[in-house]
Amino acid sequence: MIAVNLYYTGKNGEARKFAEEMEQSGTTALIRAEKGNIRYEYFFSFSDPETVLSAAVMAQTALLT
Repeated sequence: MIAVNLYYTGKNGEARKFAEEMEQSGTTALIRAEKGNIRYEYFFSFSDPETVLSAAVMAQTALLT
């Protein structure tokens, strides 16, 4: 299993808008449906409202094909 955490940081709520657009456009649904995807989520920081965490977990074998 491979886990990847990415922090998106913006100004004036841009990072949160990015995550919301990814959800609303269906892009995250496509990512979640990819072969080997175990989990793909966005998390919002209480301490930094301008930062969003994207957490992805993929089966290691999916990365080799």
